[in-house]
Amino acid sequence: MTSENMSLRTENTGNSPFLLKPAGKDYLWGGTRLNDDFSKEIDLDPLAETWECSTHPDGPSIVASGAFAGRLLPEVLKEHPEYLGTHPRSIFPGREGELPILVKFIDAKKDLSVQVHPDDDYARQYENGQLGKTEMWYVIDATKSARLVYGFSEPMNKKELRKSLLDGTVERYLRYVPVHRDDVFLIRAGTVHAIGTGALIAEIQESSNLTYRMYDYNRVGKDGKKRELHIDKALDVADLGSSEEPRQPMRILKYRPGCATELLSRCRYFQVERMLLNTERQRQLVEFRTGSNSFQVLLCVQGCGVLHGENESLLFFKGDCIFVPADSEQLKLHGKAQFLKVEC
Repeated sequence: MTSENMSLRTENTGNSPFLLKPAGKDYLWGGTRLNDDFSKEIDLDPLAETWECSTHPDGPSIVASGAFAGRLLPEVLKEHPEYLGTHPRSIFPGREGELPILVKFIDAKKDLSVQVHPDDDYARQYENGQLGKTEMWYVIDATKSARLVYGFSEPMNKKELRKSLLDGTVERYLRYVPVHRDDVFLIRAGTVHAIGTGALIAEIQESSNLTYRMYDYNRVGKDGKKRELHIDKALDVADLGSSEEPRQPMRILKYRPGCATELLSRCRYFQVERMLLNTERQRQLVEFRTGSNSFQVLLCVQGCGVLHGENESLLFFKGDCIFVPADSEQLKLHGKAQFLKVEC
């Protein structure tokens, strides 16, 4: 069952929230869990990623409820820049309608390539003014053997790293970290990394599709050819020092009636909290609204419920993504669910 167009009333006035329909990606390492577990109903096999909240031209989201249903998210935001808020990172001069962040689900049935992303300065200089990419991973589920690559186990230099990439021995120098359900990892630009087999992840990142692929296990794509590597650019931006195994951040739950929240990650690009909603009593509702500073994105990773606005109520289910404009109307949540709440 999906929630697309499942608003209880269709009138939409003021800064009202709306559901989003994602763009899908069929990268060769993907699986079927995004369709199987989250009812995405996207006709791709494999379905590796769904770009849940995106204004990136490589995969913009579509509004799936309310007055803007069926329209591309960047079109709506270009018409209503006030939805983005006044936060400096919400404002792109000359790039109206673009979000500074991108929210994804990722299903790694196989290992992703070993890769690295540039920072903003490098991307602006060498990639036609694009953004770099710092990202955060929240592990929704993981097999017992699931792991990720996080930097190097010993310091490297460009010469020896290039040699190891070309002769296929780079795996012996990588730092491997086991992953478990509910883990959080902040991957800053310049960190060599890879998601491993068996991880189901929600990713919050800068709005960028710049990936410098360093090593891809000699795999071939659907065209029978090996995928392109970007070794020179990767060596330009990669942090070659050894990396300590990342520690899980201290997380403190803050309780209020019907809801608990905890901060997962905060950096200059985004803030992510986990929200645990449980309004067991029929009349118990959790009230909230966004301020003028920033929009919010609510990504439901478990459960279901209803988001009540002043003129419309939205049913949401596991896997749904809701965009809440800045300076929103008064909103009320009811149900039993877990969200990732993202803002700038």
